Amino acid sequence: MAIAKPSRVGQIPKNFRRVIVAASVGNVIEWYDFYIFGSLAAVLSVKFFDPSHRVAALLSTVALFTAGFLIRPLGAFLFGWMGDRIGRKYTFLVTLSGMGLGTGAIGLIPSFESIGLSAAFILFGLRMIQGLCLGGEYGGAITYVAEHVSDERRGYYTGWLQTSPTLGIVVSLAVIIATRTYFGNQVFEAWGWRIPFLLSFLLVAIAIYIRLQLQETPIFEEIKAKGLMTKNPWKEAFLSANIKFVLIASIVVIGEGVVWYSSQFWALYFLQQVTKVDPLTSAYIVGGGLLIGTPTLILFGWLSDHIGRKPVILGGFLLAAVTYYPLYAWLGTVSQPNNVNYPVAIIIVAILVSYVGMVYGPIGAFLAEYFPGRIRYTSVSVPYHIGNGWGGGLVPFITSAAFAATGSLGAALIYPIAVPAVCFVLALFLMPETRKISIWEPATGRSAA
Repeated sequence: MAIAKPSRVGQIPKNFRRVIVAASVGNVIEWYDFYIFGSLAAVLSVKFFDPSHRVAALLSTVALFTAGFLIRPLGAFLFGWMGDRIGRKYTFLVTLSGMGLGTGAIGLIPSFESIGLSAAFILFGLRMIQGLCLGGEYGGAITYVAEHVSDERRGYYTGWLQTSPTLGIVVSLAVIIATRTYFGNQVFEAWGWRIPFLLSFLLVAIAIYIRLQLQETPIFEEIKAKGLMTKNPWKEAFLSANIKFVLIASIVVIGEGVVWYSSQFWALYFLQQVTKVDPLTSAYIVGGGLLIGTPTLILFGWLSDHIGRKPVILGGFLLAAVTYYPLYAWLGTVSQPNNVNYPVAIIIVAILVSYVGMVYGPIGAFLAEYFPGRIRYTSVSVPYHIGNGWGGGLVPFITSAAFAATGSLGAALIYPIAVPAVCFVLALFLMPETRKISIWEPATGRSAA
């Protein structure tokens, strides 16, 4: 049954909570698609690269994982134009479909043993498809949700959507745990690793069905009805005074992106590659910490509705920069092979995830409020994926390479500590407060000064 359009153009629909749930479910599945690659990096490294050089194979796989991030701004650039010209709904249907096909096909690639380096090249191509499609996904999802809810509770409701990347990791870990446990390590290493990828075909089909029930956003319909649609989103977003706001937003999102990946995704790499605990143990620890910490995304989104986006996000930057080293050192102490203190390790990961809640929970509301509706999809997508794709996406590769070269936790954490610290100082002076800005005002006006 299709979700009804609002009875009046520009009116908040009564069933907007259902819209949020539907958008979030699709987003969780799309992030599952993207992160299943990283969750299985250790396995993929010996399947698609020369297994006789395991460290080089792992770093090559992490580099491919990183490449998917680096291309995300291009996807944001392309699909942002489509979202502002054609509509929010149809654009993120296209990105969801491309993501599902790109992920599922990884489960069909012959191994290095069968076709040599061709396997790595095919994997690279599919990873590029993933990155391009994800580059258009977030701007669509956050714009779609933000343009359905009230100004007073935008942080809270977009905070629910912000849980989707974290829950995507949880789903990927749950599928890996279930598959590995059911088939056993030997079968999983041989061919069972393909199942989480192939499952993507089914999950994305479900998500596409859900999203087909959605209608276009009231704000976009209003812009379209009044003939206020932009003719050239790229020109208005990047070749006008708006570029200043894009650059400021990029600084904020770079800090957020580094905290996001340093706090939860590198925790998985740290356990597997630094402390050398087995894959199931690391999955249990990170999965438990994510489940405990994920509600903080909603909590801090809600808090930003009351005290502002800026103090919450900057607080997360500061805490991350100051406490990463002691927290990771502590995590290493309590998660030694054959001597794992599960409760403490899980709590440490949950603390790290709470920093994600502080920086990521309010960021969707901030970005939606910072840019005008006629170029919102483009203007939100590009800085988001510069920050998360380039800033945050480099975290797994830089930290893993630094630790492999030096064996030092301090060296591995230089990047995760320095970037939030620098972004804290810059954002303190450059970032505006957007909490009281209404995106339901006339579409031609600027959303932030």
